[in-house]
Amino acid sequence: METSAWVLLGAFLLVLGVLAWPTGRALAALCDGRLPGWMKRAEAPLFRLAGVDAGASMHWHGYALALLAFNALGVLVVYALQRLQALLPLNPASLGAVSPDSAFNTAVSFATNTNWQGYGGESTMSYLTQMLGLSVQNFLSAATGIAVAFALARGFAARHTDGQGRVGNFWVDVTRITLWLLLPIALLLALFFVQQGVIQNFHAYQTVHTLEGASQTLAMGPVASQEAIKMLGTNGGGFFNANSAHPFENPTALSNFVQMLSIFLIPAGLCFAFGRVVGDLRQGWAVLAAMTAIFVVAVVVLTHAEQAGNPRLAALGVDAVHGAVQGVQQAGGNMEGKEVRFGIDASSLFAAVTTAASCGAVIAMHESLTPLGGMVPMVLMQLGEVVFGGVGSGLYGMLVFAILAVFIAGLMIGRTPEYLGKKIEVHEMKLTSIAILITPILVLVGTAIAVGAAPGRAGIGSPGAHGFSEVLYALSSAGNNNGSAFAALSANSPFYNALLGVVMWLGRFAMIVPVLAIAGALAAKKRLPETAGTMPTHGPLFVILLIGTVLLVGLLNYVPALALGPMVEHLMLWKAAS
Repeated sequence: METSAWVLLGAFLLVLGVLAWPTGRALAALCDGRLPGWMKRAEAPLFRLAGVDAGASMHWHGYALALLAFNALGVLVVYALQRLQALLPLNPASLGAVSPDSAFNTAVSFATNTNWQGYGGESTMSYLTQMLGLSVQNFLSAATGIAVAFALARGFAARHTDGQGRVGNFWVDVTRITLWLLLPIALLLALFFVQQGVIQNFHAYQTVHTLEGASQTLAMGPVASQEAIKMLGTNGGGFFNANSAHPFENPTALSNFVQMLSIFLIPAGLCFAFGRVVGDLRQGWAVLAAMTAIFVVAVVVLTHAEQAGNPRLAALGVDAVHGAVQGVQQAGGNMEGKEVRFGIDASSLFAAVTTAASCGAVIAMHESLTPLGGMVPMVLMQLGEVVFGGVGSGLYGMLVFAILAVFIAGLMIGRTPEYLGKKIEVHEMKLTSIAILITPILVLVGTAIAVGAAPGRAGIGSPGAHGFSEVLYALSSAGNNNGSAFAALSANSPFYNALLGVVMWLGRFAMIVPVLAIAGALAAKKRLPETAGTMPTHGPLFVILLIGTVLLVGLLNYVPALALGPMVEHLMLWKAAS
């Protein structure tokens, strides 16, 4: 990896650490309910209006039911807005109703924090649908994920309990997270993006004349406000079809850097918040260290693969850009599908950030990555989106792996496993197994259905191994609630809209329910004091154990599928070039 890429990665991680520390303090205060008096007075009328007792803590069953009902209602609202948008205001392009299958897929996508898009935003969605439907769900789905992370952290932190497994109040959590965290930061980000050149207006689409004398229609709209929460909430759904590669969404190198930071800000801050909530900052550092180590390796592999370029072009001895005779590497690397203004280093870092963090926003065509380069984003998703991950989902996903890691360690040393003073017993391990295995089952079964069914094969845009990678990537993205794609797959069809919609819903909530059950089980247990025989869960040894558990358990499920896609494509590419 070239020096410039190392500098960019180092600067990114340094600035992220500086910003994540105070964010973690604010998140911990929200989780513990330690708010200034003026905030509580401001939110009190909202709770009275909704009939919510802010001081009442829910059993995990009630928390889960409230969460599921809330998100199901969100699906219905977004679906209705899409179907009725032709009759509603703020539709200057006079866009018609979205088809039923696409509307279903999109409604589920945004409610599950996936933001998979089988449509072109500027040619499908009115301003009202973008704002009232998609942007609102960007806030609420993000708040839902953080709320689940809060519930699990409280389960670990509970010292004295009535044995009822109470994990907090969902309505209070989602309100406070939205009101006091997401809205203020998103407002600041939106103002910054406007300053950088991101558009924010309600103008009709503009027709301009190009230098060649042709006419071109430029879509307008309230972009900056959606862009801010799209990144901050690790949502990823673009206002435009080109997503963050579009200059109206991401006009400068600085805006690009800030967008990457905003994707990781809350996931990294939640690690520090977790340490504060459980009363041991070292626990948060250990989780963050495991995430960072995996992320750095992913960036190095991805960047190196793209800098090496296409061996078949190198074998021809031709630089595709300058026409000069070259040696064993393609000069300039693999620039296919990348913005010249961002280049390989920034594009590779962004691709790793967006797939590690369950965001799905893109500034380059992942379809055009080299086989190994394209495998890195796929693997980051298949690990369960725990390498920073989505807001909330990354932390609770990694903590599920931590529970499994201490269980494995307990078996090796012959002791009852404990994590943060809570015994990990048969009930917790059953729930942990369900939470870890549900997504691979959805992804692999969904991939098998897609490549086995005629409508699924009809959507594949490339032959051979790469076509299989398109399908595997799409199902990995849907099941892990990422939303990015190998875009050559024609997924805006009734078959894929239905299949991916079901996978997205189950991938989100079939994992959240077991996680909340784990939180309830832990909250019902008294926290045991640390003894000389307690295995430390904050040092380098535990970090290595946690990384090993994530890689072995999270990735082994997918090795046969990866061998049929990017691995064999890589071998075929290099064999053809030799």
